[in-house]
Amino acid sequence: MAVPKGKVSKARRDKRKANWKLEAPGMVKCPVCGELKLPHRACAKCGDYKGKTVIAVAESK
Repeated sequence: MAVPKGKVSKARRDKRKANWKLEAPGMVKCPVCGELKLPHRACAKCGDYKGKTVIAVAESK
């Protein structure tokens, strides 16, 4: 069974957790309407995905 040879200091332990952070999601422009959207997903504004309309979006006033 593996046993640590010595005590790991708080600073050394906390360095491992220092690299965790939130990142903004990668956004791409919709080729049809130009709205920003998540990649590999249908556009929420126009409903297009890969050049086809997959979601019927009601136009607002």
